[in-house]
Amino acid sequence: MLKQRLQQKLLQKLSPQQIQMIKLLEIPSMQLEQRIKKELEENPALDEGSDDNNDDIYDEKPVNDDSDFSIDEYISTDDIPSYKLNAKNYNKSELKPDIPFSVGSTFQDYLESQLGMRDLDEKKEMLASYLIGNLDDDGYLRRKLEAIVDDLDFNLNVKTTEDELLEVLRIIQDFEPVGVGARDLQECLLLQISAKNQKVPAVARARKILKNNFEEFTRKHYDKILARLNITEEEMKDAVDEILKLNPKPGGSYSDPHSKVAEHIIPDFILENRDGELQLSLNSRNIPELRISRTYSDMLESYSASKGKANKQQREAVSFVKQKLDSAKWFIDAIKQRHDTLMVTMEAIIELQSEYFQEGDETKLHPMILKDIADRAQLDISTISRVANSKYIQTHFGIFPLKYFFSEGMQTDSGEEVSTREIKKILQDCIDAESKRKPLTDDELAEILQKKGYQIARRTVAKYREQLNIPVARLRKEL
Repeated sequence: MLKQRLQQKLLQKLSPQQIQMIKLLEIPSMQLEQRIKKELEENPALDEGSDDNNDDIYDEKPVNDDSDFSIDEYISTDDIPSYKLNAKNYNKSELKPDIPFSVGSTFQDYLESQLGMRDLDEKKEMLASYLIGNLDDDGYLRRKLEAIVDDLDFNLNVKTTEDELLEVLRIIQDFEPVGVGARDLQECLLLQISAKNQKVPAVARARKILKNNFEEFTRKHYDKILARLNITEEEMKDAVDEILKLNPKPGGSYSDPHSKVAEHIIPDFILENRDGELQLSLNSRNIPELRISRTYSDMLESYSASKGKANKQQREAVSFVKQKLDSAKWFIDAIKQRHDTLMVTMEAIIELQSEYFQEGDETKLHPMILKDIADRAQLDISTISRVANSKYIQTHFGIFPLKYFFSEGMQTDSGEEVSTREIKKILQDCIDAESKRKPLTDDELAEILQKKGYQIARRTVAKYREQLNIPVARLRKEL
């Protein structure tokens, strides 16, 4: 049974322009430059360069297709408008992409070149090449030999055994760099220490430790190792020094240069300290100035000022020009709004953290959350979050992500509110100054902080220590 009824709903929908504005706000300066270049390529009504009379170039009055106009000055009199002949669609077979070239050889290429120097039969050479292809960037064979045997059988119809694969793997483990082809860290270190002169006492002891006491060594249970090997602390220290010289990732220096792209940080803001006065500027060194194309604006002005009737072809051309001008003007306004939003946000951060930005002392950082900056800048919290994401500021004491300045707070015994970053700095200083023969436990660190006026529980100390990537006391112990 059909029924008619009237219902009111309150929905929040973002326009395409608002979505684009959000995306522009999120991207850093390097990506903004690429985004502007893309817009310049796609919209002919947008030009590079400044224009003092830009405000008078474009009239936002709507175009009435039925009004009198004359666009003979800027449109062809042919049957088909010229703009319709400029197609951007191409057949994929007609595309001629640039052929990339490699700079240097990959890690696998380096191993393959050594394989060619070995006198192996056709099957073993194929198995060795397959194993090399299964090594990761660190030089490890992470897969089980049993699984590789099945892969060779099902995918390549090659019959082999684990023993035969192990024999081939031993050949690869003899390649450079030493330690390549290992199946775990212990095997990797053993391959490297075994390649050293075993007549050196420290090297021989290091090999025994890695072979028979590896678990105790990783847990730094040095007392157990001393008792089992019946050696002195000095001899133990020499053996540990030999182990620390080994490379746990032998393939790291030979990884594919194209597999990982080096990340270059380009700051979005530049803060200068001139005689105690902080001066903030937006880094727009490579970002071009934008203006409305004079040619396209003249087209629209000519239409608006002329009289006479337009045919369908001319109305379509005017509609196209108007659309491109609208898009260009909106993009310019969006870039300006992005600039203003970034500056207002960063100025609010500097105002709240002015003491820190004068000297760069972490202990001067005040507790600060997104809401604090949102209130000061009179913007939404989500907007502040987008600004702080992937943005960097260059100061006279280094380059920092904006997220670095945000931290929670807590109160000291005196009632003063301090940043958790200040507490982490004190925690780091305590650990740096500790005796490595007897590192401070989390309970001892909590007691030290409490004496300084910071009432922090042991589990909170453990949380901050983990955030600083500092291991537990037992793993910080040294001989």
